[in-house]
Amino acid sequence: MRYAYPVIFTKTNDKKDTILIEVPDLEIHTEGFGVADSIEMARDAIGLSGITLEDMDLPIPQPSDIGEIDLAKSEFASGSESYISLVDVDFAKYRKKVDNKMVRKNVTIPNWLNKAAEKEKINVSKVLQEALMEKVGMAR
Repeated sequence: MRYAYPVIFTKTNDKKDTILIEVPDLEIHTEGFGVADSIEMARDAIGLSGITLEDMDLPIPQPSDIGEIDLAKSEFASGSESYISLVDVDFAKYRKKVDNKMVRKNVTIPNWLNKAAEKEKINVSKVLQEALMEKVGMAR
């Protein structure tokens, strides 16, 4: 699932080039330092919010049309320079990147197959991971 959300960036004009970030559709607030870092921080916040909603079996909100965003209603609209841009996130790729906690699973295979795998020095866990990733459409 790939979405592009409208994001409000507000410059603070401080020495660190801090940019305040708001994603209205997801009620997210964060900050970055400079434009490139701010875009990455927005992408990370959107990705984390999306996979958290998925884990809670809640729907991920659809992005608003960029033209529907009112800068005057921004949390940070206090006379500072603000602008809107789209930031895209592929939630499946984001999850694959950040959700790498290993989970132990018991697998039952025939003894003869286990002996053959051991003889060939095959890492059964790795083979299972690769097969599952291919099966669910996330092959490397």
